[in-house]
Amino acid sequence: MISVFKINAFLSFLIVSIIAGISLGLPLSKIAGAIEKGMGDVLGSLVIIITTGAMLGKLVAESGAAQKIAEVMMTTFGKKHIQWAMVITGFIIGIPLYYGIGFVLMVPLIFSVVYRYKLNAIYIGLPMLAALSVTHGFLPPHPSPAALVVQFEANMGLTLFYGMIVAIPAIVVGGPIFAKSLKHIEAKPLASFRTKELPEEALPGRWVSLFTALLPVLLLAFASFLPLTLPPGSALGPVISFIGNPSIVMLTVLMIATYLLGIRRGQKMNDIMALYTEAVKDVAMILLIITGSGALKEILVQTGVSVEIASYLKGISIEPLFLGWLIAALIRFAVGSATVAGLTTAGIIFPLMAGAHTDPNLMVLAVGAGSLMFSHVNDSGFWLFKEYFNLSLRDTFRSWALMETIVGVMGLIGVLILHALL
Repeated sequence: MISVFKINAFLSFLIVSIIAGISLGLPLSKIAGAIEKGMGDVLGSLVIIITTGAMLGKLVAESGAAQKIAEVMMTTFGKKHIQWAMVITGFIIGIPLYYGIGFVLMVPLIFSVVYRYKLNAIYIGLPMLAALSVTHGFLPPHPSPAALVVQFEANMGLTLFYGMIVAIPAIVVGGPIFAKSLKHIEAKPLASFRTKELPEEALPGRWVSLFTALLPVLLLAFASFLPLTLPPGSALGPVISFIGNPSIVMLTVLMIATYLLGIRRGQKMNDIMALYTEAVKDVAMILLIITGSGALKEILVQTGVSVEIASYLKGISIEPLFLGWLIAALIRFAVGSATVAGLTTAGIIFPLMAGAHTDPNLMVLAVGAGSLMFSHVNDSGFWLFKEYFNLSLRDTFRSWALMETIVGVMGLIGVLILHALL
């Protein structure tokens, strides 16, 4: 429905959920309730994380904090190591910034560097975009990994920690190393895509910018590993559990960022809230797609199809982590959306995990890696890259599509290595 008939992913999920419920024998009186329950179960755990994450990302970008981080990286690494400056900038900015927003906001910074130093656009730009892509696919609080954490009953902080370990080599290989082979591709970025940069005096300080962008990671990591140092039954346990809840973490970070990047710099509260309203509009459809995937998952659970799928898959001698990756990769190839691929895979692979005793944190990463595979003409990111960098279809496949496949494969390798070590 999504790839052939071009029907909106949210509507596709709802329609298929109804058809599946009827076809699989679920009583008509229970279908609507199952759909509502599935939507509520998923959205209830995610709406705070995703909306506050979008608000934080918008504030980081609009306040000039993103621009400041890029400048700090450029100054630190210099022209000789400019690629690494772009990678680290993309990684830091990619943590709080939703991918589509990050792409549109970061590409003009890439073009500024390209024009200023007269460098190859693909060689400089692809490493940053690889970092953005990997954070989008692997790391909470991005929508798909955050939703997978909930559906697989994983630990948000531990998934983030493992995700960092897996993400770094994937970015290095898919970004700077792979980009060295692309210097012969001539890209002529359109001048109209160059954004107006804020003057230096209007930017926030370097430490405030870095601190705000990285604070979600720091708090989630702190809340995940501090309990390991406490004695059993410690009175601090419930307090840390509350503070470390991802929703509370994101709300706390947003409040701190509102002050540091907004109020303290003279912005009016009305203007900041208007910015947040715009940010929520950017992720509204993502929220709907996630709720739709929850509806389909619940139909599969209530009809017993999930158990049947699990029993069938148990007969296949394939490592569950690899199977999750493969299913996500095939769905990504079919529908184009990494988010849809990850969420659809969740309903299929979840029943198999319990019997196989699969680490849910690693399964989040395996499915996330698979969801980045095989980007082509049905992926909006493919066209964003092609049009912004003014490339031919052939060169877009040789650069963007191959980069996405490399990070997906590297992600799988990283997950399987972690699985062998843990």
